Parts: sequence; structure tokens; C-alpha cells
Amino acid sequence: MKCMKCMICGHLYDPAQGDKGVEPGTDWADLPDDWCCPICLAPKEQFITA
Repeated sequence: MKCMKCMICGHLYDPAQGDKGVEPGTDWADLPDDWCCPICLAPKEQFITA
């Protein structure tokens, strides 16, 4: 499982940690398509591999 970084604000999504409303262990591919950055609300398309 890879960490993903928001290109807008730099927020790091770490699958091992989960995120606001996302259980730890949730892989990036398993997040809903409409999931967005909890900091700046950028869509998943604005994230790159960290």
C-alpha cells in the first residue's frame, strides 16, 4: 500500500493510518471515487504517489 500526497496542500494519505472517516488499512484504490482531501477538498486526481 502506497502513501499518496495532495499536490495542492501536501496532505499525506497513509493507508496504514487511515484518515478522517477512513479506517486504517484502507488502500488508496479502495477509497470512494468522490473521496477528497480532508484539508483542502481536492479530488483524488490531485494526489500523487508520495
